[in-house]
Amino acid sequence: MSTTNLIDLIKGQFGPSTISQTATQLGESESGISKSISVLLPAIIGGLVNSNARSELFTTVKEASTSGILSNLLNDNSGNQSIITRILHLIFGSGDRLEAITSAVSEYSGIRKDSTNSLMNIVVASTVGTVGRYVTENNLDSSSFDSLLNDQKNNLSHLLPAGFSFASLGLGNWFGNVDAQPLNVIPEPAQTPVNNINPSTPVIEKDVTASGPAKIDVTRSGQTHEIVSERDSGGSIWKWLLPLLLLLLLGWFFWKQCNKKAEAVPVSTTDSTSTEVNSADYNGDTVIVKRETMVVILPSGQTLQAYKGGIEDQIVTFLKSDDYKNATEDQLKDKWFNFDNLNFEFGKAVLTPDSKVQLENLKLILAEFPDAKIKIGAYTDKKGDANTNLKLSNERANTVKSSLNSSQVLEAEGYGSKFAKIPEEASDKERESDRKTAIRFVK
Repeated sequence: MSTTNLIDLIKGQFGPSTISQTATQLGESESGISKSISVLLPAIIGGLVNSNARSELFTTVKEASTSGILSNLLNDNSGNQSIITRILHLIFGSGDRLEAITSAVSEYSGIRKDSTNSLMNIVVASTVGTVGRYVTENNLDSSSFDSLLNDQKNNLSHLLPAGFSFASLGLGNWFGNVDAQPLNVIPEPAQTPVNNINPSTPVIEKDVTASGPAKIDVTRSGQTHEIVSERDSGGSIWKWLLPLLLLLLLGWFFWKQCNKKAEAVPVSTTDSTSTEVNSADYNGDTVIVKRETMVVILPSGQTLQAYKGGIEDQIVTFLKSDDYKNATEDQLKDKWFNFDNLNFEFGKAVLTPDSKVQLENLKLILAEFPDAKIKIGAYTDKKGDANTNLKLSNERANTVKSSLNSSQVLEAEGYGSKFAKIPEEASDKERESDRKTAIRFVK
């Protein structure tokens, strides 16, 4: 039986748009923010798993599930600061350890220490909010919560990025035997080499260079000679050639990006936008598309991170319009809105972790428009058995309905390949448009 990977659930909160907006707010580079998150997230999960205060953790994450902490990740989350502070204390203990962690992460990622502290709060809020929501949605009790954390232990050894370690901070055992060499370890003082064959004959010691000390061989007669290392004989060329190749490759990549035009869809609810590359996986087929991100503004002033021209943008615009207010049920039947970041595991009715973000956005939108009612529809292409496709699509539609868990979702129906237009023998790319999940409004 597969176990839930908490880090996969939480990663959905840190898409490219969130990284970009966080970098702008903190005045840091996007690469620095990404590197920091790649360390902070496993550190916090490791802290949860290894904490001895499981009972207090359970109480705190349950509280976070109803606090609105996720909806304020990049805004003013001061109302939830007590939750964040409690979590930090429960998983890291003393302030000295937390100080050491933020210093190590700051040095690794190249961002300021105050930015690392702010980012720590954001990652903690995302973690406790996501875990709290999972606990609530799955009705976990304290014992089940313990089991969930214990199940993460097998995942911890693969979480830290290569080249980073918490071993020097006393946390290396959190991450198993694959933990990298400790950071900031002071080397032992160099000792004077001794000729063990003939102590009266001094060993000839070479200057220590960046490639390490020269190796000395002592012959049977007591004479010495230098062993030329492989790095000295042939590796030195790579010291300048490899960085040059990487620099050329990086330049080529940016040149290609600058010559591509991002897909742009006119919208009316934007606050800010940024460009990203997103991977959309429908029924097991991965398609890379160029997308532009935006902030969708709800009537209350609350904001959502979404794709420009995506489902959140479309339905908020529609719900605010006279077209919706004056539409009849017959008119609404033909107006479907396709999810653009909701995906399932291949051949299953199991949502991928990244799909949770768009479902959470839809929950917030429905809450802002309490009179709105929706129906969910799921579709497949023509490939495969028609009855199997119909059954799978119906299961997927009901999975989305269950995930939304809202009284505003009146119905869920799978249509299989009934409305598919592309022939079965066409390519996966051509059949992509027939594989979708959508919603429409009901009156």
